[in-house]
Amino acid sequence: MSRTEALQSLLLHELNDNEIISNTSDLVFEGKKVTLQDAQSAILSLAAKSMIEFERHELDVFVLTQEGELVCKEGSHEARVFQEICQSMNGLTIDELKSKLGNSAGVGQGKAFKMGWIRKEGAKLVKNTDTIVDDTQSKLQKIKDVGKLDDTKALNELKKRKLIEKSKVVYFSVKKGPKFSLTVEKLEADLTSEMLTNGSWKEKKFKDYNFAADGVPPRGGCLHPLMKVREEFRRFFFELGFTEMPTDQFVEIGFWNFDALYVPQQHSARDAQDTFFLKKPAAAEKLRETDYVASVKNTHENGGVSGGIGYRAPWSEEESKKLVLRTHTTAVSSQMLYKLAKDGFKPCKYFSIDRVFRNETVDATHLAEFHQVEGVICDKNLTLGDLIGFMKVFFGKMNARELRFKPTYNPYTEPSLEIYSYHEGLGKWVEIGNSGLFRPEMLSAMGLPEDVRCIGFGLSLERPTMIKYEINDIRQLMGPRVDLELIEASPIVRLDK
Repeated sequence: MSRTEALQSLLLHELNDNEIISNTSDLVFEGKKVTLQDAQSAILSLAAKSMIEFERHELDVFVLTQEGELVCKEGSHEARVFQEICQSMNGLTIDELKSKLGNSAGVGQGKAFKMGWIRKEGAKLVKNTDTIVDDTQSKLQKIKDVGKLDDTKALNELKKRKLIEKSKVVYFSVKKGPKFSLTVEKLEADLTSEMLTNGSWKEKKFKDYNFAADGVPPRGGCLHPLMKVREEFRRFFFELGFTEMPTDQFVEIGFWNFDALYVPQQHSARDAQDTFFLKKPAAAEKLRETDYVASVKNTHENGGVSGGIGYRAPWSEEESKKLVLRTHTTAVSSQMLYKLAKDGFKPCKYFSIDRVFRNETVDATHLAEFHQVEGVICDKNLTLGDLIGFMKVFFGKMNARELRFKPTYNPYTEPSLEIYSYHEGLGKWVEIGNSGLFRPEMLSAMGLPEDVRCIGFGLSLERPTMIKYEINDIRQLMGPRVDLELIEASPIVRLDK
């Protein structure tokens, strides 16, 4: 029988004889009083089976300090001074008394004088009475026995002398429960697969669920480093007067993801090597904006009203209906610009930061999904100079002040520029973004005024995050290789520092 089981048996037999146990600390087990910890373990187990009922009590009591224990055993300082003087026939000098009692001689001497137990004759201390009563010792003994003293003045004096201190005593009162018994029946805590297989669960008795019990406190949540950097970018955009675009739709039709952006249907970006196509459903039932769809078709095939010649290839509506995981958030930008044209043009600045998907081979620098930071500025008569000037302002907020621009090709921007910044840590120029002016073929098909120009730029969220947190492998930032301790411990960064 374990110690807890033996204590349970003791409690049950005590209750059987006395109906109630008013103070569990009065129980004696194995020659010693039952401790709070032992009593609590036995009581909670029995209460869970409804065999007993209990109440927890807290009581403020006084206990003796280490010095108080010494006084209780050997007598008060003043009594020991009196005894030392009595043992000397001719009395003691102050130095002689100090050599016998040490530091307590000073306290005891003053108290003994005050009580009238001793007097001074010349250089010596002599007794002033034949007998004394050591009230201090007797009061400490009473406190040790019962934990209290009715004399408030005496209590304050003992506390002042640091002979006692206040303490809290916890104990239980116990009475019989509705299922009281002298024998403890073992209840099962879990329904196991073995019980279900052999049917033994039918004969078993199970513990009741304690719905009032406190659960394990959940660990506090924390922001992923990507989300911390994302908030920094959002702060930059809001400071510059941008409006955030709604980007909560990961699945797009090919029309908004490619066609509205003047990406040819024969472009390699559309094949299975770059794009994730949905299998079921594979395509949308229809394209809603029929007039705009016709305008896009006309622009693709022969240039439409843009003045260009188009791609000189048939445009397929079936290809445009295919459902894909969006390959860029520019699919949202195309919808926002079309809405702007339909509602009546006015200058605007939009931004978005959200997830996009590419059918990439995963390695240290590439993932099949990542976050794109995108901005669009739409106004009349914007030029390439405006684009370069704004890029310097925007990236300057990230403390990237040395920029270079390199011409590149994008299907839906012309001219297009790659943006490079000198990285002092790496000691070389690194690409930090892509940008350009949206093509007239894209804007004219939407119905925007002829003199309206749109600046578009974008960059990944992962690259600046990896640089700031000194992460070399992108798979340590997203995916199954993520170190959760790194996520929890990573501080908030400032891109402008």
